[in-house]
Amino acid sequence: MVQWILSGFLMLLCTAYSFSQKPVVAFGKIIRHEKFKSTFVKARNIDVWLPPHYDTTKRYPVLYMQDGQMLFDSTNSWNHKEWKIDETLTELIDRLEIKACIVVGIWNDSKLRRTEYCPEKAIRYLPKALSTYFIKNRLENKLLGDDYLSFLVKELKPFIDKTYATLTKPENTFIAGSSMGALISLYAVCEYPDIFSSAICMSTHWPVGLENKNENIAPYILMYLKNKIPDSKTHRFYFDYGTLGSDLNYRVYQLQADQYFKENNYTEINYKSLIFKGDDHSENSWSNRFSIPIRFILKK
Repeated sequence: MVQWILSGFLMLLCTAYSFSQKPVVAFGKIIRHEKFKSTFVKARNIDVWLPPHYDTTKRYPVLYMQDGQMLFDSTNSWNHKEWKIDETLTELIDRLEIKACIVVGIWNDSKLRRTEYCPEKAIRYLPKALSTYFIKNRLENKLLGDDYLSFLVKELKPFIDKTYATLTKPENTFIAGSSMGALISLYAVCEYPDIFSSAICMSTHWPVGLENKNENIAPYILMYLKNKIPDSKTHRFYFDYGTLGSDLNYRVYQLQADQYFKENNYTEINYKSLIFKGDDHSENSWSNRFSIPIRFILKK
């Protein structure tokens, strides 16, 4: 809990640290769309990674990723860590293990990250008193999850599809994130199953608030999930968590989520839920195991 709160504080403190610089990647190419304007959320940078040998005469699946400033270049991130997306994807593409893809790195708004990444409709499951308190004290007195998804679906995706050589249908449109980014990625597929076919949810931060055990809203998020799981015939989900730091809190909720998916006819073919002993709640852990979920959704 302390680790998660501290990392959030440091993120806020260091938001401006070299974030104006475009990431430097070892493989592929980054194109930045600076301060991408939206009618739903505050403007933010969008970093688009094109794979090596990107060819406009071909078409590519697209992976939308949360916390875009943490994906490619540790010298530009607030904690000097990164997901090493370009290195991992290029290696797997070269080994013919996955399809070449485009990655859209969506920067978070550090001051509103939890608010934008919180599954908004799940809040409706909370008792009135808890809902009122939680929105006021943990979500900046506003709900922005649905606006954030509207930004992705109604503004960002159409722009990406118009600008780049993409495969536009759901079976080639994926979304991913970690911690709260995992929650909003899960929420995106549940709310827009006709847009996104797969979600990668790493170290899913089910409780949302950990400042006080009485503020744990994971049971209500799971209530929402139980009623909104998309069709197993057309969707895939990947979940995981570690055994150190904040990830220690996730096991009981992840097991419940696993049960709900199982009840909705998900099998090992379209569903994975893994535990990684010794991994913690950090970019280092997520980057070390990112090859596993990306093989799952982009395997040739």
